[in-house]
Amino acid sequence: MLFHSSLRKELARSFGASLVVLVTIVMTMTLIRTLSQASRGAVNPQEVLMVMGYSVLGYLPPILTLCLFIAIVGTLSRMYKDSEMVIWFAAGRGLSAFLNPLFRFAWPVLAVIALLALVVWPWANQQTQDMKDRYGKRGDLDRVAPGQFQESASGNRVFFLDKDTPDNKSGKNIFISSSDRGKETVTSARSGRIVARGDDQFLQLNNGQRLETSLTTPGLKISEFEEYANRIGGGELGPQDKTPAKALSTWALIMEPTAPNRGELAWRLGLALAALNFVVMAVAVSSVNPRAGRSGNLVFALFAFVVYYNLLNLGQNWISGGRASLLGFMASLHGGALLAGLLWLAKQHNSWSLRLRRRKPGVRPEPAR
Repeated sequence: MLFHSSLRKELARSFGASLVVLVTIVMTMTLIRTLSQASRGAVNPQEVLMVMGYSVLGYLPPILTLCLFIAIVGTLSRMYKDSEMVIWFAAGRGLSAFLNPLFRFAWPVLAVIALLALVVWPWANQQTQDMKDRYGKRGDLDRVAPGQFQESASGNRVFFLDKDTPDNKSGKNIFISSSDRGKETVTSARSGRIVARGDDQFLQLNNGQRLETSLTTPGLKISEFEEYANRIGGGELGPQDKTPAKALSTWALIMEPTAPNRGELAWRLGLALAALNFVVMAVAVSSVNPRAGRSGNLVFALFAFVVYYNLLNLGQNWISGGRASLLGFMASLHGGALLAGLLWLAKQHNSWSLRLRRRKPGVRPEPAR
C-alpha cells in the first residue's frame, strides 16, 4: 500500500540518521569517561575499548527509544508542513490510521529495546563489573607504576617507584609504607629488583633504611640495611562483595524481590513500556501549523523524553527506598502516560475543542416566570 510504504521509507531514513548521530555522541562521551576511570586506576587501560563497548550496549535502549520518537515526530511534522496530511485526510485516512503503519515499522525496534533492557543490560553490567574487580584485585607487583603512589590489593601497603628499567624488573628510589598488626612501617631504598625464590616473588631492596612505629606503645625504631627482601604476594581476593542489582539477571530479580531488586526491575520494564508509549505520544504531538516551523515540536518531544526518563529514574529510587510499590508506580506512570497519549490522540483525530460558547452582546436571558 502506497500510504504504508512511503511512510515506512521516510521513517527508516530518519531513524537511521538519528541513530548514527546519537550513537556517535554517546560513544565519544563514554570514551572520555572510561579514559578518566583508567587514569584513576579503576579500569585497566588495556580494556578501555571493551568497557566502552559494554557501556554503549547499556545505553542502547534509551538511544533507540529517542531515535524512534524523533523519527516519528519529525516525519509526521514534515508531512503537516508540506500539506501531505491534507491529502491523506482527504483520502479518508484519519490521524489514528497512522498507528497501524507506525507499529508495523516500530515493532522490531520495540522488541530489540525489550531484549536489550531485560537481557543485555544486566549482562553488560556484569562483564564491566568483573573486569573492574579483576583489575582491582591484581597482584601488588602489577600495581607498581613509576612516578605514582599505588595501593596494594589488601589496602594496607602503599608503593612508590621513581623510575624503572625497560624489563620492569628493577627500579630506583623506592618507597614502601605499610600498616600491619598494630605497626606502621616506612621503608625507603636507593634501588630494588624483583627476585624469584621458589614459587614466591620478593622485592629485594638495596641501600636503604626502615622506620617502624607501634600504634600502641610510644617509640620509633630505625634500622639501616644494605639488602632487604620484602615479600610481595598476589592480590588478596577476600570475601566477594554482593553483586549489585543492575548486574543481576531479570529472572534473579524476580526470584529475589528485595527493594533494590524491585527498583531495578521497574527500571528495566519501564524502558520497554516507555518505548511503546512514545510511539503513541509521537503521533499526538506531531500536529503542527503548516505556516510555522517544526522546531517547536521537536523541542517539546525532547522535553517530554527527558521528563519521562527522569520520572523513571525517580520511581526506581522510590521503589528501592520502599516509598512506592512496583505495581502502583508502573500503573501510575506508564498507564497514565498511555492514557494521556490516547486522549490527546483522540482529541486531534476528532478535532475536539475546549472553547466555551460566548453569548451575543446585547442579548439578555429571559427571567424565569
